[in-house]
Amino acid sequence: MSLAQLADAGGLSKGHLSSVEHGLAAITVETLERIALALEALPMDLVTFPEEDDRGRIADIVRRLPKKELPKLRREMQARAPVEAQAPTRRRTSARA
Repeated sequence: MSLAQLADAGGLSKGHLSSVEHGLAAITVETLERIALALEALPMDLVTFPEEDDRGRIADIVRRLPKKELPKLRREMQARAPVEAQAPTRRRTSARA
């Protein structure tokens, strides 16, 4: 895909995209999201390096899961992780007047 095609698919100007590519302009979250959409990728995929170990492959699989599957997966993973590796859960507090 050419720069012009990417700019067109993402609804961005070719000049701005070129400036971002050459480090002359800072990329915004909105621009990153538009580029990712044009490339049919996740914004995260554009700013992180793929890991070659099992954790990276597992993270890729988890990203593709439907949101409704995540709570069950989290519980299963926490049950298998050593206690010291588990992050503390946040307590919900109610607002009192």
